[in-house]
Amino acid sequence: MQDGDDIGGPEGLPDPEGDAPGHDLVIILGVFAEGGLAPLAVLLGWALSRSPLQGFSWDFRGALLGMVAAVPPLLAMLTLLRHPFGRFVQVKTFFQDELLPLLNNCRWDDLVLIAIATGVGEEMLFRGLFQPTLAEDLGSPAAVLITSLLFAALHPISIPYFYVMLALGIYLGALCVLSGNLLTSMMCHGTYNFLLLARLLRLHDPNRPMRNPIQAIDPERPIDDHDEP
Repeated sequence: MQDGDDIGGPEGLPDPEGDAPGHDLVIILGVFAEGGLAPLAVLLGWALSRSPLQGFSWDFRGALLGMVAAVPPLLAMLTLLRHPFGRFVQVKTFFQDELLPLLNNCRWDDLVLIAIATGVGEEMLFRGLFQPTLAEDLGSPAAVLITSLLFAALHPISIPYFYVMLALGIYLGALCVLSGNLLTSMMCHGTYNFLLLARLLRLHDPNRPMRNPIQAIDPERPIDDHDEP
């Protein structure tokens, strides 16, 4: 092989920009961390004599409602990331400097797995188990609020991010109560995560750079610098 035909880095090593070591590990850890909340919910439900899927039912209307309900929080988050104010700049910084670099070379199927894991795992634990259990003694409004505080505490990135997750938790909790179906909040949560990450990672752009997930995101392509409105 001639020097001009050499592929990869020095001494025949893979090019870290193309090989992206660590991608599979990132996806596996993310899916198991989020999806692992589902068996945890089952275990805690067994201890509490309550099934975390008691409020779940397969229903096309409920699933569709959940997908549509993902649009308002999605637009709100994209707006916040594009026009952060005050300490909420920390939310944008977290996405740009920490989360997106880990997921920068994800494909569509990777985000589907992550969305399913978060939608099922977190909703089974919080809206499927904690919220109805608390509602029996405290009523739905208090149960939604307390569960949302616990949900936000699971994402201890920063105080501003805690508030963002608190608002999302209240939204998901109210949606679950009003729809009467855990499937609706699952679909909303999973769809929200999928669409948000797909947008920020520019999965619609076939020419987006594929980078090592442990490297910093390209500083010349900030998350609010979109190629289209």
